[in-house]
Amino acid sequence: MARYDFNAQRLFVDADLAEGARAPVSKEQSNYLLNVLRLRDGDPLLVFNGRHGEWRARLACLSRKEAALAIETLERPQDQPCDLHYVFAPLKHARLDYMVQKAIEMGAGKLVPALTHRTQNSRVNVERMRANAIEAAEQCGILNIPEVDEPRKLEKLLADWPTGRLLVFCDEDAPPGDPIARLRALAADRPIRPLAVLIGPEGGFDEGERAMLAALPFVIPVSLGPRILRADTAAVAALALVQAALGDR
Repeated sequence: MARYDFNAQRLFVDADLAEGARAPVSKEQSNYLLNVLRLRDGDPLLVFNGRHGEWRARLACLSRKEAALAIETLERPQDQPCDLHYVFAPLKHARLDYMVQKAIEMGAGKLVPALTHRTQNSRVNVERMRANAIEAAEQCGILNIPEVDEPRKLEKLLADWPTGRLLVFCDEDAPPGDPIARLRALAADRPIRPLAVLIGPEGGFDEGERAMLAALPFVIPVSLGPRILRADTAAVAALALVQAALGDR
């Protein structure tokens, strides 16, 4: 038997979940369940809230436009979120949506927008990023909803960097080499500390930013190979390398 039911409809809710509870859903979610999915009273689905695991529930139709969820049994207990921060220069519109979704699929536990000198999009809709993160979690069986930070300038972000967390800097000008071997050597040399992955803007980091990063002891520069990658592609590549080298963090 497959370890996950990919055919089940899955929904994130803010309400507390417990056996026998009734969880309200928003007006938008009611419309989605009743008019888009065309579910009927008593139809099953899976629900989660990022705190209490995943539960099997049944739809309770309160009217033609309003629904709730009758919570029945626990399907999966809550697990620990991946302690992997994804730091990135925001992109524009649809490409930012895509990048956020893929970062969540690849295990990012926290999204950290960093405003660089060449950032394309300095006006970031944090609520939209969170909505994309929730959608990715719903579709991919993820139980945890990642934190989404407010955007900060790169200089401020690095000045306030948390003690003990390494920053894997995906640097297009880093010496070529095997990034998986480099990450595994890092793990062999010292106990693995919490990690973050940094992807820059489309135009790359400027020389001042590159010098600032190179001078910091917690920064580990890594090459993603000889090809020039778009920022959203680099996000997937970098997070996949971390997973391959160090496992699910």
